[in-house]
Amino acid sequence: MTDGITLGADEAHTLVVAALTACNTSADNAAAVARALVGAELAGQGGHGLRRVPAYAAQARVGKVDGQAVPQARRTRPGAVAIDAGFGFAYPALELAVAELAAATPGQGIAIAGIRRSHHAGVAGLTVEALAEAGLVGLMLANAPAAMAPWGGRRPLFGTDPVAFACPAGGDGPVVVDVSLSRVARGKIMAARQKGEPIPEGWALDAEGRPTTDAAAAMAGTMIPLGEAKGTALAMMVELLAAGLTGANYAYEQSSFFDAEGAPPGTGQTLIAIDPAAFGGDAAVARFAELAQVVAASEGARVPGSRRRAVRAALERTGIPADAALIDEIRSIGAG
Repeated sequence: MTDGITLGADEAHTLVVAALTACNTSADNAAAVARALVGAELAGQGGHGLRRVPAYAAQARVGKVDGQAVPQARRTRPGAVAIDAGFGFAYPALELAVAELAAATPGQGIAIAGIRRSHHAGVAGLTVEALAEAGLVGLMLANAPAAMAPWGGRRPLFGTDPVAFACPAGGDGPVVVDVSLSRVARGKIMAARQKGEPIPEGWALDAEGRPTTDAAAAMAGTMIPLGEAKGTALAMMVELLAAGLTGANYAYEQSSFFDAEGAPPGTGQTLIAIDPAAFGGDAAVARFAELAQVVAASEGARVPGSRRRAVRAALERTGIPADAALIDEIRSIGAG
């Protein structure tokens, strides 16, 4: 990163809060966003971290995202909760969903939360990891503005639509699976465009459907799906469960996460939590741990989530690498 600047997690959190509260965002909402963005940085997912602050701040300033919104939860069944994010940031609604599921799941065995009128969900793995740390199995589906065409088509209809899963697995920490249904997360292309860097071929197509290494052309074009036709089939599943089910906007009905133009994106997220005790108590978690240990013992293999924990531990010691120009921009936003 430029100039070798590093920030402590607390310093980064303070910067984000200052920038957002200067842009018509409540202190509680700004803190929730800061937890998510700093968490993304500590997970090694900078495309969902501090680089999002200028766009978030611009959107809060003009009301494309309501920085004052307070998410509302409504139990529609003993094991189902509908959450209205109020066109605010996703993170307060996601934190509310985790709290609601942690309360409902042990009594029901399984519970579901659906979020509508939401925004960018960031690193979905962090949300399901919070459920795993509460002793639950977590599954999350989230949609996003259209960036990917159905296989064989040209018009982008699906978002990059992350799918995340986590489960407790004993003392080595939870298994955490977090995949975008595009070949890479779109945030990586956004970061490359901000830094003026090319992207590898095979990540995206330009607006004419041609392979490109130009990040700006890629942002104007479409993402290449993970697994070709299989990836877009899964993206349709996510759209149906995250938006069709919850009443949120489909990807092609949403405005961009990256600018302050247009109406609120109105995304959707669906979270499902399962109490492993419903199927075998401690034995289920022991079985989860057994498979994780077998994978970890395989030469060259890695348990999903283990790299994230190693990166987090290292960055908590050394600080978060940061681009000096970006940090100056965030500071200037916070200074008003």
